[in-house]
Amino acid sequence: MSLHPEDKAAVVEQKLQRDFFLEAMAGDEGFEIEVLKVEGKMNRRRIRSRVRVDADLSTLWRVLTDYDGLANFIPSLAVSQLLEKREKFARLYQVGEQNLALGLKFNAKGILECYEGDLEDIPFGRRRDIEFRMVEGDFQTFEGKWYIEQIDDESHEDGELLSEQEYRTTLSYVVEVEPKLWLPVRFLEGRLCREVKINLLCIRDEAQRIQRLQSEVFTSWEAADDLSD
Repeated sequence: MSLHPEDKAAVVEQKLQRDFFLEAMAGDEGFEIEVLKVEGKMNRRRIRSRVRVDADLSTLWRVLTDYDGLANFIPSLAVSQLLEKREKFARLYQVGEQNLALGLKFNAKGILECYEGDLEDIPFGRRRDIEFRMVEGDFQTFEGKWYIEQIDDESHEDGELLSEQEYRTTLSYVVEVEPKLWLPVRFLEGRLCREVKINLLCIRDEAQRIQRLQSEVFTSWEAADDLSD
């Protein structure tokens, strides 16, 4: 029995996405991503991802909430502008941009509302999150959560020892995406996953860069104190 052309295209798309996920998992240690269909929503997907970060929670939080500066170190983000800031609330205008074949570009823009959570104590450490949702833009639905977890004891919750790592921090990102009705979500899945991957790895790298600079400054101060004694 031969497949309908649209079904063939869907099979090819799924294979390309599977190959991408396998490549991502093999190529970036500590990075994970998965795509789930949302029950009852044919054109909506839930993307869940996380990455280990060698920086403490407070440093990672400062990077994540540098709303005006995000476009400086995230290549796929052309614009990030803070429109309004109140206690535990931020309203942003963002434009994502990606290069396509034949010199074309894909742009997605929108206004996001972000709700910053308090620092929480959890059984194995600390946690803080940011909930967000697009209130105006190029998607029917675009909402989710960033959250940071830092392990403060000598072992992971499943018993794996992590004492050799200076910091035991995880950055997670969950988003539900539904494009406008005229655009099937399966044609965007691969592109969205690549963008999520880029975002998380760039935020990780920026936090680790700042953490290293802070450590170097602290080491210099310690050395100066030793010389003065």
